[in-house]
Amino acid sequence: MKPFEHHQTAHCENGVTVSLLKQQGLDFMTEPLAFGMGSGLFYIHIPFLTVNNGPAISFRTMPGAIFKRTCKSLNVTVERKKFKSHQAASDALETLVKAGTSVGCQVGVFHLPYFPKEYRFHFNAHNLIVFGKEDGRYLVSDPVMEVTTSLSPEELEKVRFAQGALAPKGHLYYPKQVGIITEETIRKGIIKGIKRNCRDMLYIPGNVAGVKGIKYTANKIEGWRDKLGPRQAALHLGQIVRMQEEIGTGGGGFRFLYAAFLEEAAVILKNDELIGVSEQITKAGDLWRDSALQMSGIYKGRLTAQADFKASADILREISEVEKQAFKNLRALKL
Repeated sequence: MKPFEHHQTAHCENGVTVSLLKQQGLDFMTEPLAFGMGSGLFYIHIPFLTVNNGPAISFRTMPGAIFKRTCKSLNVTVERKKFKSHQAASDALETLVKAGTSVGCQVGVFHLPYFPKEYRFHFNAHNLIVFGKEDGRYLVSDPVMEVTTSLSPEELEKVRFAQGALAPKGHLYYPKQVGIITEETIRKGIIKGIKRNCRDMLYIPGNVAGVKGIKYTANKIEGWRDKLGPRQAALHLGQIVRMQEEIGTGGGGFRFLYAAFLEEAAVILKNDELIGVSEQITKAGDLWRDSALQMSGIYKGRLTAQADFKASADILREISEVEKQAFKNLRALKL
């Protein structure tokens, strides 16, 4: 196993996946490749759940799935554990670190001392790596930060057992064993990731997930001003922007990342048709950024009319159609 090396990435779970697999000798791994093989792109609006008193929306798959799926596609055996006992969680981490194992941990960001205060939300699906211990402090590689840092045992325990939605419960994970990885293994992993992403965006039953979920949110937005009042409706839109641009569930940014994955996949699979779909996904990313600007204007009070809420909804409806066509085109390709 190689010495641990910190890699800064756009998103935490992608970064943990890249860093842990590169340490295992998988030098070909990139953030777009991890995201695509892990079928990371998604959309869901969970109507019965709220986050920070706003709508619960995610632009990515469930926490942990990217790492799990990417490793499985590459014949990498993974060990994962959650704990009821704080002491058992601390003991397990200490044992692994003493053995020289770099460990992925799910944490809450609200109490991370190295996070700027404006980014400390009650969000419990953040991921980081503990890769050693010096002077009684755990060495931490947080992929969204430029350099490594450290946490005291007490600070780390607090974020590993953060309370609320998606409570991490001391969740830790790491690659246990790496099997034989060939070029064909990588190709099959890419194709499997693409097919699963097409299914998730197009064919999940119900109306709150995938491209149908985007349209569901659009319909909700159009009715919020009358139902909730202008100020509460604006706060809901602010929450969507926060989920999209700041917390790490990644709206437009994830679309650009998936477009980059398709470009890499085009080279590996020797299929230039993937470039056309990449361009469609990039267009969706641009529209998500337009959506964030429109919603921010409402949140800040610059835009207040019902027509402004309808404009926000209409952008999401356009995004739904663009992503629907992109994934239909992707599914139709002979890979």
